[in-house]
Amino acid sequence: MDKFYTITELTREFGVSTRTLRFYEDEGLINPERRGRTRLFRPADRRLIQEILRGRRIGFTIAEIRDIIRVYKDPPGEVGQLELLMAKVSEKRDELRQKRRDIEETLAELDNVEEACLTRLAEIGVGT
Repeated sequence: MDKFYTITELTREFGVSTRTLRFYEDEGLINPERRGRTRLFRPADRRLIQEILRGRRIGFTIAEIRDIIRVYKDPPGEVGQLELLMAKVSEKRDELRQKRRDIEETLAELDNVEEACLTRLAEIGVGT
């Protein structure tokens, strides 16, 4: 007999809300079995939730995660999924590197503004 997980078990395990899991279901990312109003999650659903959360942590959008899941289920299958995932990881890495450059530039600008303020305060005789 298959092992099923309740929504409460999964929310506790993953530290997410029931609303989050319902959202993933509404988005078609997971498809728990229904018994009346009760959602029963299979081990495969649990693994998908784990991967969805991992994708979200590294910055993938729901649409990107959906694409990765879809590629796995349809041809070209796992190979296609892995190739797509590698491409998405590369894109995300490039985005993060650009953000890091932008942050470094902004910090440098803030340092310049602060230095200009300190210089001007010294010129007008105000001590800091």
